[in-house]
Amino acid sequence: MTAGLRALTSRGRSFLASGVAALLCAFFLGEHDLLRVSILIIALPLLAALVAARTRYRLACARRLDPGRVEVGSDSTVTVRLENVTRLPTGLLLIEDTVPYAVGARPRFVLDRVEPRGVREIDYKVRSDLRGRFPIGPLSVRITDPFGLVELTRAFTATDTLMVVPEVVRLPHVRLSGEWTGGGESRTASAAAAGEDDIGPREYRQGDDLRRVHWRSTARYGELMVRREEQQWQSRGALLLDTRRHAHRGEGPRSSFEVAVSAAASIGVQLARDGLGLRLVTDQGAQHLGDLGGGQSLLDALAVVRQSSARTLDTGVSALRQGGGDGLIVAVVGELDAAEAHALARLRNGGVTGVAVVLDVATWQHVPAHHAGGDESFETARAVLAGAGWRVVRLPAGTSLASVWQEAARNERFTGSRSPMTAGDAA
Repeated sequence: MTAGLRALTSRGRSFLASGVAALLCAFFLGEHDLLRVSILIIALPLLAALVAARTRYRLACARRLDPGRVEVGSDSTVTVRLENVTRLPTGLLLIEDTVPYAVGARPRFVLDRVEPRGVREIDYKVRSDLRGRFPIGPLSVRITDPFGLVELTRAFTATDTLMVVPEVVRLPHVRLSGEWTGGGESRTASAAAAGEDDIGPREYRQGDDLRRVHWRSTARYGELMVRREEQQWQSRGALLLDTRRHAHRGEGPRSSFEVAVSAAASIGVQLARDGLGLRLVTDQGAQHLGDLGGGQSLLDALAVVRQSSARTLDTGVSALRQGGGDGLIVAVVGELDAAEAHALARLRNGGVTGVAVVLDVATWQHVPAHHAGGDESFETARAVLAGAGWRVVRLPAGTSLASVWQEAARNERFTGSRSPMTAGDAA
């Protein structure tokens, strides 16, 4: 009842004040009819507060997102299920769900009455042009009486998460040769003959079967180690994404950074579908991926990746070197100077296929002009990488990755004027 009195609206307080004033006048003037009217006016907001207070904690709420993971620019349907779990009907309900500004305005609905044990379902759509993990909820319900004298707010605690992942472009099939790492049963006999201690275990990598853990080596080195001869054949690769703020141009969903994230997502999903064991590396180092299959863990990681203040790719290059065992390295990078291009070029050796998707960031400053050419930094980076045997794919503004992805199939060396210098430096 106290909570109901605190929830009196301006109209309810006015009624209560008017009733008290009429009551005092009735006593002083001796008007019995005025006394009856004052009692009625006072009773109205009090009864409304009592009814609203009894209804306050008798509602149950559930929410469903379909789907819970969408690409940028796609709709998701939110279904709110509200149940009256009492034997009394509710009054007027004003429902408002909490959503971030990025996915749309806050949805508001009015329910006139919910019968005892009744259920109401409300649908609305959310959509975001920005990547990210967005909380949906909690739901708040404002309970009012038919006269508008009392308004109580009930806030639920349950929330759901909408995952907005980068746009995935379907790419034409391009055969990218990658190294098949690990061991098969053919190696088991020779390793077993040398004894269990001479197996030569290696460090545990994501995707390895825990039944292959070599416990004696794990205790010796203080980290999980697996038997090399029992490792299943698996194609492994690495995806490097350049997130440096100064290496990109433009703002919003059409910026070169967002295009780079979408390109990394498109390439990663295709490689994952081809059965490649992929790890994600940025200029901040190796990124943790979950256990979801089909590239979903990669998309979840890319959904929340943000631009960094790093000035170089040194940390990312070091993470690629330390990982080892990568038969394929795909780098999606922005603006590169000669030193950064040389550092990246050295990652490729005879057993590694290197594919570099280089965004021609100069075209983001003058869209749609300059699509035919590129700036000096792009030409330098292409010369260095191509001279070291990388397959270079140029991606200017306004161009779909699918239209230029076929360039990744060509293994050509740069033959321009810079090739003698860059090939020697990259060796």
